[in-house]
Amino acid sequence: MNLNVSFKSKGDDAYIVYPVGALNSDTSQKLEQVLNEVIALEPKLVVLDLDQLGYISSAGIRVFLKAKKDLKRTEAKLSFMNLQPPVRKVFDIINALPSMDIFASLAELDEYLDAMQQMVERDETQKL
Repeated sequence: MNLNVSFKSKGDDAYIVYPVGALNSDTSQKLEQVLNEVIALEPKLVVLDLDQLGYISSAGIRVFLKAKKDLKRTEAKLSFMNLQPPVRKVFDIINALPSMDIFASLAELDEYLDAMQQMVERDETQKL
């Protein structure tokens, strides 16, 4: 199975990445390239929408962990949403979920982003 990857901006400092298909040793480089492209844009948040990801191997997990490490250098975050049961099971097995944010849906992500933006606006107002 192939992997297709796209991304879109979600506000000024956030991007959603959409991997579709199977993430394994044959396809992980494609996701890594897209994530590197997104990370070069210096976001504060990168969210992987895993709704259409049907399979993940250890090579895919490695890509996620590398992206998280790269984002941490700029104090940015990597989060996930719409994990399908087979993918969630892999995350559960390796105990990866507790250290990462998981959003159940795009609406939940929007609420989080709105709250973060309001917090930044309050901080800016207090500085004045």
